[in-house]
Amino acid sequence: MKESAKLKRREEISDEFKWAIKDLFQTDDDWKKEYDQVKALAAELSSYQGKLGESAAILTEFLQKSDTMNQLLERVYVYANQKSHEDTTNDTYQNLSELAGKLMVEVSSATSFETSEILAIPDEVIAKFFDENKELNLYRRYIDNILRQKPHILSEAEEKLLAQAGEMSETSDSVFAMFNNADIKFPTIKDEDGSLIDITHGRYAKLIRSKDRRVRKEVFEGYYTPYEQYKNTLAAMYAGNMKTSTFFANVRHYDSALAMALDDSNVPVKVYHQLIETVHQNMDSMYRYVKLRKKLLGLDEIHMYDLYTPIVGDIDMKVPFEEAKETVLKGLSVLGEEYCDILKEGFENSWIDVYENVGKRTGAYSWGAYGTHPYVLLNYNETLDNVFTLAHEMGHAIHSYYSDQTQNFRYASYKIFVAEVASTCNEALLMHYLLNHTTDKKEKAYLINYYLEQFKGTLYRQTMFAEFEKITHEMVDKGEALTSKNLCDIYHKLNELYFGDDIVIDSQIDMEWARIPHFYTPFYVYQYATGYSAAIALSSRILKEGEPAIRDYVNFLKGGSSKDPIDLLKGAGVDMTSSKPVNDALQVFKDLLDEMEELME
Repeated sequence: MKESAKLKRREEISDEFKWAIKDLFQTDDDWKKEYDQVKALAAELSSYQGKLGESAAILTEFLQKSDTMNQLLERVYVYANQKSHEDTTNDTYQNLSELAGKLMVEVSSATSFETSEILAIPDEVIAKFFDENKELNLYRRYIDNILRQKPHILSEAEEKLLAQAGEMSETSDSVFAMFNNADIKFPTIKDEDGSLIDITHGRYAKLIRSKDRRVRKEVFEGYYTPYEQYKNTLAAMYAGNMKTSTFFANVRHYDSALAMALDDSNVPVKVYHQLIETVHQNMDSMYRYVKLRKKLLGLDEIHMYDLYTPIVGDIDMKVPFEEAKETVLKGLSVLGEEYCDILKEGFENSWIDVYENVGKRTGAYSWGAYGTHPYVLLNYNETLDNVFTLAHEMGHAIHSYYSDQTQNFRYASYKIFVAEVASTCNEALLMHYLLNHTTDKKEKAYLINYYLEQFKGTLYRQTMFAEFEKITHEMVDKGEALTSKNLCDIYHKLNELYFGDDIVIDSQIDMEWARIPHFYTPFYVYQYATGYSAAIALSSRILKEGEPAIRDYVNFLKGGSSKDPIDLLKGAGVDMTSSKPVNDALQVFKDLLDEMEELME
């Protein structure tokens, strides 16, 4: 309560530190007008049902009106939600946010016939439509993408049945979310000051980094206690979700649930397997990291609860926001004048909502609507982490800015597979700048530690998660049971594989699989590892080659979804169908380990 009392209210924050939300809508009345327009367009578009195959003109007209409606819907949805995020206690904008969410469902329902009707048009008729109507060619990629998935689309009756089963199929996810967010009860421990503190999800992340090893051990053991108590129920939930994805893959005639999950972005299954294989070939680096961590922490025996506490003491590095902007500009200057001009525009023209206020949404993100500049939400508190967050979110923002400026609405948004590339590339370039411009040995060690932690948490850890998903899905495919015991055994062996012999694999970690929400969106987490690898490879190329690499990189940022993610990255000089980007990224990890070992001798 005391902490909240110190926070300023929204109206007490200077306008220079708030985002220019009026660039979306000047008033709520303006918002309401577009909200009504979307409702009217949704009703109009529903009248096209059963007609899309009649002529090229009708199909083109429908798609154009759909673009108009969805662009307005995006503006309506973004404004309502961003206004609610400014102060989550504001009932007016919570109501607008709910209205926008319901409108999105209404629009989806009104146009739900679109895909099935396009698929029903014979190939020769579609080809004729393209010849007849030049305007329809704008939608060629979109239509081709639908037709590409034709072998996996069922009859109208079967699709209707699957749609009806859709809500039921989310049961495992819903039950897990309810358990993990509402019903789970963690024990109480004593913090570093000896005060009693209830473990929560939010506090765990902080407490596991404690300098006090007793606290780390107690929070680690306490955190996994309730998962252990409900391990059979959690195993049944997880198995149910696996069986659901396998069922949908089978009925849609995919070779596997993995193939189905990757098909939306047209990513070859080879990319998934290759990521795991390449990381396996570089396990020696992680084992070196564990040994170095053990040595620098001065431990006779390192445990799983010792993996997150900093191996370099905190440094007193307060960075005011104005200084953070200057630092990020200098760090990203290697990307050239045009990129930095856009960065300055974002800094100087209120793209960013900077400081925390009472009721403001936590965390950070970049968002926005086509036709206006991107927006960045921060809760800036002058730490080095926050400086990297600024660089990260502006990476997302400038990616969106470039794609919005270059692509039409239909192809402006980009796929999740590439979503973290620009943001992580910015962080890597900023890190390179800071490492080359610090003369303080402790500060340099702190930065390298920060970087090593990113590799551990993103490239290695997310690949381990991906391998766990791969193994368990394969078991379901073979008809093998997923019990709490075999899930824990699999997870224990993976920790042994990924962390090596120099660490004690505490039994509590065997239950970690039971607390990962992303496992309920099958084959999602691998994209963190591939995106991170691509970003490191791109930043390395930019630093080595300069202008040609920058040109290719900016063209990638402009690409939106005009090509498949794999092809967009190939254009920037990174081929994710080969093992090279992951190997190159892990070479950076090895070089950092070398440098850290030299520094700490």
